[in-house]
Amino acid sequence: MTAYRLRGGLLVDPFRQVAERADLLVADGRIADPHAPVGEVETVDVRGSWVVPRITDLHVHFRDPGQTWKEDWESGARAAAAGGVTTVGVMPNTVPVVDTEAAVAEQLRKGAGKVRVWPIAALSRASRGEEAAPWDALWRAGARAFSDDGCALYHPRLMASALAWSERSGVPVIQHLEDPWLADGGMVQAGARADALGLRGQPEAAESVLAFRDVALAAEYGGRLHFAHCSVPGTLKAIAWARAEGLRVSGEATPHHLLLTDEALAVYGRNAVTKVNPPLRSKAARDAVRKAVASGLIEVMASDHAPHARAEKAAPYEEAPFGISGIEVLVAAAVTVLGEEARLPPTAVMAPLTSGPHRVVGEAFPGLVPGAPADLSVIDPKARFTVDPDRFQSRGKQTPLAGITLTGRVVATMVGGRFTWRDGEVMR
Repeated sequence: MTAYRLRGGLLVDPFRQVAERADLLVADGRIADPHAPVGEVETVDVRGSWVVPRITDLHVHFRDPGQTWKEDWESGARAAAAGGVTTVGVMPNTVPVVDTEAAVAEQLRKGAGKVRVWPIAALSRASRGEEAAPWDALWRAGARAFSDDGCALYHPRLMASALAWSERSGVPVIQHLEDPWLADGGMVQAGARADALGLRGQPEAAESVLAFRDVALAAEYGGRLHFAHCSVPGTLKAIAWARAEGLRVSGEATPHHLLLTDEALAVYGRNAVTKVNPPLRSKAARDAVRKAVASGLIEVMASDHAPHARAEKAAPYEEAPFGISGIEVLVAAAVTVLGEEARLPPTAVMAPLTSGPHRVVGEAFPGLVPGAPADLSVIDPKARFTVDPDRFQSRGKQTPLAGITLTGRVVATMVGGRFTWRDGEVMR
């Protein structure tokens, strides 16, 4: 395996809370002592760039098995590489649902050699919310967390049981916050824009009411509780209360909920490129979520990468599926929102993509130190670019971020000492 010396970059290491300018030596798939004799070394000039360890997208949908015309492991791994992502938390709503040991093993097998994989297995059998999945067996098979993402685990008794099991095992439960009765088929944020387009709206309470219920259950039963794609102030208040009570409750925010509001409906009209779940919210809600990420109340940024075929998203709004592609803009969203706009230091900008996801799943990682796996990304924090979904490596080419200018270009991605992305190309 080729050895590399990354020369002149700023080592931005949130795992150790360190940002220092130094060379980094990679040999035999790991970070090496910079003075170690390793034979022939290729020097890579990374001056002006950040070198960041183990960027993780905790929330992706790779659609394999069952819907590989939307995405498969090859295209998903290419998209991760282009996005600077070395590790993915893969949601279980494939066809069939990932609720067996064999299905978890298959996720690990398909991702091997392409990207680090954290399988997220179903909380309930077939994600129907009626019967518990075999949590112990799935965890032993390699599941890192459990979720019925795409649907809320609505039954309070089953959620209580899941949290009690999480308390014993330390494995997180990830909740999709959507009360089905309050959501009532809503596709966009309730309000004037929904009414103007004749689209069924969804109130903010459809998200926050479940957040408050679940932190109450966590207070009673314990466990690690993580809220996916937080988008409203009520959810943030529930997390803040939980933290004040000493509960292990965390949340994540997506690039589209940090960068956009429901004003996008005025731009795109009934084009379903804006159809995401939860819906794009008001400016006040967007700003509250931005503040929560910047303050650390929301510990994770995750893409909720949910690719679809062009024809599927071109259907009438009511019939089109929820979801857009996002893994390839995740890093730039963090640099733009947290670095350029909030002016946080580099370690704080990268924390929601590195140490944050690891803390949620209880996964230790040493950072950019000798002996650690050489999972890293090189990012130019000043490079600006316009989002062009036609250039995505993902099979899904739909995003309402198209045409928006972001800051923070991924120069290279490395997994286990091997480049997976370099200078605008996937490395095979």
